Amino acid sequence: MQEKVVEIYTDGACSGNPGPGGWGVVLLYGGHRRELSGSEPHTTNQRMELTAAIEGLKALKHPCRVRLYSDSAYLVNAFNQKWLERWVKNGWRTVKKTPVENKDLWEQLYDLTRKHRVSWIKVRGHAGNKENEHCDKLANEAMARYLPGESS
Repeated sequence: MQEKVVEIYTDGACSGNPGPGGWGVVLLYGGHRRELSGSEPHTTNQRMELTAAIEGLKALKHPCRVRLYSDSAYLVNAFNQKWLERWVKNGWRTVKKTPVENKDLWEQLYDLTRKHRVSWIKVRGHAGNKENEHCDKLANEAMARYLPGESS
């Protein structure tokens, strides 16, 4: 069976850092489209960026080739510049020997990237990329449920 090639767009949002946060995902395969989103009452922007990628990859039922698009340099560079590999090798310590932040989420991503072949692609945020803009909208709508004066 040939591996499916799936495109995943992700984005995270946070009001305050830390503060209420949300994440959004768009999965594209063939003519199919699936959107996911969620939120947390107290989090950081980086955690929401990572959560979006995790939830997008978790939604895949079989091993796939994935092109994952994100406007988060933190997320994309961790893979493309091999930071994650070094963190694992160094016992979840950075080059400066400090503990890796968000280790719980990085561990989940590390496991998911063992199931799927993922290409990490950096896109400019708020620069007209239709799917990235839509993920931003999903993330902000999800986050809004925790903002004062907002209702679902």
